[in-house]
Amino acid sequence: MSFISSKYSEEYLFLNPDILLHPNIPKPLHGVNPRNILGDVWWNSKRLEVYSKNNYCCWACGVHKTDARYHRWLEAHEEYDINYKKGKVKLVGLVALCHSCHNFIHDGRMRMLVQSGDMDYGKMVDILDHGDRILKSNSLVKEHYTGKIAEWSKWYLLLNNKKYYSKFKDMNEWAEYFSNL
Repeated sequence: MSFISSKYSEEYLFLNPDILLHPNIPKPLHGVNPRNILGDVWWNSKRLEVYSKNNYCCWACGVHKTDARYHRWLEAHEEYDINYKKGKVKLVGLVALCHSCHNFIHDGRMRMLVQSGDMDYGKMVDILDHGDRILKSNSLVKEHYTGKIAEWSKWYLLLNNKKYYSKFKDMNEWAEYFSNL
């Protein structure tokens, strides 16, 4: 089954469905990201750069932005190297994704949106099916890390050789913040 429209099947330069296996950012580092740290000027410059790098096609599924379901644009996603034992998260770079592939990666956030009524349950199921089809057609399996995880206070984002720690002192503060959104 093809996930790309025939109109643009020759437009993309590369596909990397492995991006869909990218783990979610650990809770201690929610809200600690390059966009917030380096600002919108940096963010907009970098995201526009990655959108054009693959002829405005999703890096995971190959759909051209004008044929993407739900939104006719691409979204930038930060790719990280995550060391769960040490609590270290290092930016690898940005990738361009369609709305469906981006939400598939952020499935926890998407489930919270459904719970709060900000996303339709059917849309969530459609997005999960989309990602699962891509993974299956490429013989990929989403696994979850089950090893030792660093303590809350140890987590940091390494960006330009500088460490950025959690905005929240613990899980309770995190939960309170996100319950008020």
